Amino acid sequence: MDAVYRTVEKEASAEFTERRSRFLGTIRPVADETEAQAFIARMKKTYWDATHNVYAYVLRRGQVRRYSDDGEPQGTAGVPVLDVLLKEGLTDVAVVVTRYFGGILLGAGGLVRAYSHGAKRAVEAGGPVEMRLCDRARIICEYAQYGRVAALVPEAGGTVTSTRYTDRVEVDFLLPRGLREPMQKRLTEQSAGALTIETLGEEYAPFRPDAE
Repeated sequence: MDAVYRTVEKEASAEFTERRSRFLGTIRPVADETEAQAFIARMKKTYWDATHNVYAYVLRRGQVRRYSDDGEPQGTAGVPVLDVLLKEGLTDVAVVVTRYFGGILLGAGGLVRAYSHGAKRAVEAGGPVEMRLCDRARIICEYAQYGRVAALVPEAGGTVTSTRYTDRVEVDFLLPRGLREPMQKRLTEQSAGALTIETLGEEYAPFRPDAE
């Protein structure tokens, strides 16, 4: 299982016009081929009156890479869209670039540039994000210790997901894989051995390098 991979944060769209042809790029994160195909089918249904609905998707599982020119000249549409995903290092992602023909032929080079641009605009709109395999963890502490625990989680590279206040305080958080032992060491030092990190499971969570 990969510890880190890049995808997009959300489904999003962006459009532009090239020589009277309207291009609309739509992207979304997908977990598997079934989800990718369902997204593509939805886009084709939504834009049923479009001239072309070109798509590409990349999946981690099985190293799947698929694309379709959807009637455009071979190599001028699906491949450029797929190339954008690969050059951005994105996976578990699908993109559909829809074209409404405006009456002016773009030529092979023009199509490649337009579909590439549509995919790039979609990627920007979707928000590239780094997904890291994280431990789902919990620390239970006294109220007097809560301030230090709440500060330690982000200092150690984690993200608090929920806090429950009862007779004590339960702090749930996500911590990127590999950071648990260093955090436990600091927690032990700061609590004189009174507090420990409980691991509840694992999941992928988004992290942005520029936000750390």
